[in-house]
Amino acid sequence: MSSDSSSTSSTPVTVYGADWCGDCRRTKAQLDQLAVPYTYVDLVAQPEAATEAHRISGRTNIPVVVYPDGSHQVEPSNLEVAAKLHLFGLA
Repeated sequence: MSSDSSSTSSTPVTVYGADWCGDCRRTKAQLDQLAVPYTYVDLVAQPEAATEAHRISGRTNIPVVVYPDGSHQVEPSNLEVAAKLHLFGLA
């Protein structure tokens, strides 16, 4: 259910990541399995978006997962993502 885009207005969750990143692949797989709509911002294809991810998190680690209320997690575990999704009624 991912949408590869730099626009985040149509989906409740945005994931900033890269395909070489194991944690990014794991988070995407979790969201796909739960059928949660999200926007995936590929930082390899869109390197300028790394500035936005850094602005959001204050860190250079990925993935950066941004939720509907603007809160975020960096390198979250599946349990951490599930808890946030549950909070927003997304899973």
